[in-house]
Amino acid sequence: MTPDQITASFVQGGEGWMVLSIAAILPILWAFTLIVHFSRPYVIRFLQTLTLRFGGDVWWLSYVLMRDGLMILTLALSMIFLMPNLYIGLGLPLTAPLASVVLFWALVVKLTRDADDDPQAFRVVSILLVIGSVLYIVPQIYGLEAGGETDIWGKFGLGWLPGALSANQGSLNPAAWPILIVSLILFGLTGGYLFTRFMLGLRREGTPAATDAPQSGDAGRTESAGGNLPASAGHVAG
Repeated sequence: MTPDQITASFVQGGEGWMVLSIAAILPILWAFTLIVHFSRPYVIRFLQTLTLRFGGDVWWLSYVLMRDGLMILTLALSMIFLMPNLYIGLGLPLTAPLASVVLFWALVVKLTRDADDDPQAFRVVSILLVIGSVLYIVPQIYGLEAGGETDIWGKFGLGWLPGALSANQGSLNPAAWPILIVSLILFGLTGGYLFTRFMLGLRREGTPAATDAPQSGDAGRTESAGGNLPASAGHVAG
């Protein structure tokens, strides 16, 4: 082999190893995302036992940072499933692109609505997270990870399962390209919606209204400590 061929082999092998490693660790991140998200009632109950307002603020902000940070990290790593050469070429989980889109929708709901104080928004985010985790974890475990266990699956008449849940398991899955194209379109439309909403918000903020004039009583008004806590916490400072 020539030096160029050796270099190309290292690059291609390293790329494949890195992508497959990310795909293998994402079920853990999805599981942690669900755990932290659905632990919100426990955090609220714990906040109600605290008598120090500063302690409640620190606990709540730490929880929000970890919860939302996990969602953003999971979405950032899931972007690799929207790249055709990786998704098709390496045979990644079949519905992984759709899982990325659903996770993006959950973050959009959190950006546009208050999912901590609005029960309906919290339910929407919860449903989207459950759907997204199923769309990724099931094909990753029973498709990609179980791809080498077709003999065992064949004993139960399920030898076709790994190939049906992978984008490319020896042969290209007929549903792979349609799923990828639909996911890219949905991702682009969602991003366009966010951009349009942001620009319209800037336009409204740049047009001052007559009612925006400060009132005489506003000068002495101060924000109460602990404003970072959700209204549902029922937290009372001691």
